[in-house]
Amino acid sequence: PSATMRVAAPIVATALTLIVGAVMFAALGHDPMATFKAFFITPLADLNGVSEWLLKASPLVLIGCGLAIGFRANVWNIGAEGQFVVGAIAATGVGLFYPYPDSFLLLPLMFLAGMLAGMAWAAIPAFLRARMNTNEILVTLMLTYVATLLLSWLVHGPWRDPAGFNYPQTAMLPAAGMWPPFNEAYRVNTSIFVTAVAVVLTWIFTERSFLGYKMSVSGAAPLAARYAGFRESSAIWIGLLAGGAA
Repeated sequence: PSATMRVAAPIVATALTLIVGAVMFAALGHDPMATFKAFFITPLADLNGVSEWLLKASPLVLIGCGLAIGFRANVWNIGAEGQFVVGAIAATGVGLFYPYPDSFLLLPLMFLAGMLAGMAWAAIPAFLRARMNTNEILVTLMLTYVATLLLSWLVHGPWRDPAGFNYPQTAMLPAAGMWPPFNEAYRVNTSIFVTAVAVVLTWIFTERSFLGYKMSVSGAAPLAARYAGFRESSAIWIGLLAGGAA
């Protein structure tokens, strides 16, 4: 696609979404402008709203970066939620059971554990796709339910906080395992810098690296990629593991 269309495509898609949404809201008897205001303006009307927006958008953007790498090679990872859950389980496990809860190493170890666990979960569909030509869409999607059930079992069972009034939750993480907030009045924290760096690195990888070029060729023209010696299995593994790590 041309540079113009690459810029215009998301703008056109957003405009069509708003138009179709306006028609649907009007058909249901609701004022489209009031509805759009409630969706897009009101949540950002104060600093607390902006804080919550950044806090909740940050992990979604991070996940999107990982998925974008796989999508370049037509590797359709639909199980990002499950990989995110498994990564959160691993990071929480380190936070709860690391023997030195006040150590400055706690947060980096949690970060690393989350990445590795997400990659390990994504390695299951990567192996099945590369070796047995299974459909990664179905496998990644089904594994999401497995991950959710695993999380439910942990918070209802062995990891349930004994002082949590029987709520399905773990104990609170140590302070050393939490990202420091910018301001105690708001929940947004310094983890958004990780997302900002990930966005830049993803762009460099997909647009300026030879490996990213190989993945793009594998997705756009598999026969040409095979003729050039680009292994399809490499694109599958990199695409799925990148999504799991994010």
